[in-house]
Amino acid sequence: MMIHLKTLFYVLLLACFTPFQFANAEDNKQPQKAILITGASSGIGLSMTKLLSQNGFYIYAGVLHKEEMAALDKLDNVKAVQFDVRNQAQINAAVKVVENEGRGLYGLINNAGVSIFGPMLELPVEQVKYQMDVNVYGPMRVSQAFAPLVMQSKGRIATTGSIAGILSPQFMGAYSMSKHAIEAYTDAFAQEMAGFGVSVHVIEPGNYGTNIGNAAKKRLLDMDYWPATTRYGKARSHLLGRLDQTEKGPDPIDVAEAALELMQSENPKIRYMVTATPAQAEITLRRQLSKMLELNAQQKHEMSRDQLIKLLDEELSKSQKK
Repeated sequence: MMIHLKTLFYVLLLACFTPFQFANAEDNKQPQKAILITGASSGIGLSMTKLLSQNGFYIYAGVLHKEEMAALDKLDNVKAVQFDVRNQAQINAAVKVVENEGRGLYGLINNAGVSIFGPMLELPVEQVKYQMDVNVYGPMRVSQAFAPLVMQSKGRIATTGSIAGILSPQFMGAYSMSKHAIEAYTDAFAQEMAGFGVSVHVIEPGNYGTNIGNAAKKRLLDMDYWPATTRYGKARSHLLGRLDQTEKGPDPIDVAEAALELMQSENPKIRYMVTATPAQAEITLRRQLSKMLELNAQQKHEMSRDQLIKLLDEELSKSQKK
């Protein structure tokens, strides 16, 4: 009889405390963080969408065309949202979609981008405007529209830049202009958003397998904005022969992993340079150093070699403390 009474005691004790414990478990459960990624239908954006959705995030996958939505909607933890980063009304409608979902928004990755090729001497200004409209004004429009949601979450905003934001190869001037602009945009925006508890970042890939080359080639030929009558005929032919090879580049999973690190880290970096080869990283860093030397040379306050090395050591020390 004593055994039965003891058993009854434990049953009653469990009955009294279990609801309280379950309620606390529910209260302590962390909500799934949501991230919007533009340009999510292919290449880097698709790789980011897949990796982040597989690692605990809910992804709003921004696409340009409605026919791209179905494939993304089939992925777990993904909802496709259609809008053009050049169209403010469509962006505003996308904000309503996210708001109505009720998850809030922890992160935004401005990944949508295009590329225009051609010589600075001949490139029509209208094409450069298109380049900037997508790659620079697009991230600005989208960030301004979704920033209130990210501010509520004290989350993170990132833009996919490029090592072309440091380098400026010939015939890629318009594209490099847009990525240089993202560098300045990130620096200013990061300072302005810090007071709201929002961090701002740029991911700078090297050459990876994407569809951007095919799209650029199609636009160049369809619009004939860099015609065969160019002064740079040999360079044009060479470039056209290479553009459709970009999709055969290395898997952009490295870039997606940088985006995951950015969104998961307690102390994310402002800049994430991601290259498939050491050579790409070296040429980018060398160009950054050579710009410093160009600025320093023969100016009123020119610094000596020892002074420059002292500056470098001081900056290295700062970066190691972050």
